[in-house]
Amino acid sequence: MTISSALSAGVAGLNANATRLATISDNIANSGTYGYKRAMADFSSMVITNARGSGTYSAGGVRATAGRLIEEHGALVGTSHPLDIAVSGRGMLPVFPEVALGNSISDTPLRMTTTGSFRTDSNGVLKTDTGLVLLGWPATSDGVIPVLPRDTIAGLVPVVINTNQTAGDPTTSMNLGVNLPATETEAGADGTALPLSVEYFGNLGTSEALDITFTPTVPGSGASNEWTMQIYDSASGGALIGEYVLTFDDSRSAGGTLASVTEVSGGAYDPVTGTLDLAVYGGPLSVAIGKLGDPNGLTQLSDSFAPVSITKNGSPVGNLTTVEVDENGLITATYDTGFTRVLYQIPLVDVPNPNGLLSLNDQTYQVSPQSGSFFLWDAGSGPTGSIEGYAREGSTTDVAAELTSLIQTQRAYSSNAKVIQTVDEMLQETTNIKR
Repeated sequence: MTISSALSAGVAGLNANATRLATISDNIANSGTYGYKRAMADFSSMVITNARGSGTYSAGGVRATAGRLIEEHGALVGTSHPLDIAVSGRGMLPVFPEVALGNSISDTPLRMTTTGSFRTDSNGVLKTDTGLVLLGWPATSDGVIPVLPRDTIAGLVPVVINTNQTAGDPTTSMNLGVNLPATETEAGADGTALPLSVEYFGNLGTSEALDITFTPTVPGSGASNEWTMQIYDSASGGALIGEYVLTFDDSRSAGGTLASVTEVSGGAYDPVTGTLDLAVYGGPLSVAIGKLGDPNGLTQLSDSFAPVSITKNGSPVGNLTTVEVDENGLITATYDTGFTRVLYQIPLVDVPNPNGLLSLNDQTYQVSPQSGSFFLWDAGSGPTGSIEGYAREGSTTDVAAELTSLIQTQRAYSSNAKVIQTVDEMLQETTNIKR
């Protein structure tokens, strides 16, 4: 009966507005929750009578559909801790429940979140107070992130930071900028060898040295512009690891620069890069002495012997001081010797329909049929944004807007209650007809 459909429509209106009230209350309650995504209720009409001119109409009422606006982004709030992490833009951080740490990651559905305050526990595992463990791709010993699959979490591991760890950085490359005195290769010079000792760091963080001697070739007349360079490695017991004959240019245009390098023994000289490939005790060492005709590197000018620029990579053993995350998701450890090392890379998880994700506790989400399959991106590539350290994402709740919606919902609820009251009175009148 039409009047009965009006009663059903009124009840449907009460239920729909009760649902909307629930989303509003949830939003207001979480207005200060980091990473909270606003919930909302959409209303859609239900039509029972759709024939024109039928003379009767039955009310279908309204249906409420609740959802969460996961693709909305809250404002970033600055913090003082480097492992407070937020995503600026699209994408989410991969996380893992702490209770499932004993299981294989591949056996547990991937969870994701847009922000988290991560700290190390007693085992060095990086997690939040609510037990969400941060996942990342581990770097190799030389700080390189290997190529891993992007459509599965099989390559991800829990991020572990041991705050009491130490590490060394062996020297693999060195640049020699040394000026040799041109007067020592002229006739009548005493031919004394000039010594130079350059420190480098071994594989175990020990301090070693390359002991280099430059011996001039003294001609009977004129100038030879020639030196013999011998390189000894202290880590190899002082063994000779390279001997080279250096000839310098004395022309007006390129005077003082290397004209040729002749290998007597040891690693080869590469004229394209200007480097010697030496084999020290711990492995290969690239020593740049300069390209032919290049004023940077070894030179022969004037009458002074001067190491003008000697640089190298590597460092001795150091203690971990800080760990930070950059915008590309690289977790970098800094040691008290100034040495830095990449430990992990945090990818960003993206799905075709973020609003279709399944919402879970602690502002985490899970892939569903409505969201589509996930893909792991490097932060800043594809559609994803960047990862920000020293930051948290704020709630997307606008309290003023929610309070306005609260007033509207209250009025709508009261109006639907009035409809039910009116239908009750009309049915009472119908009952009274029999009297």
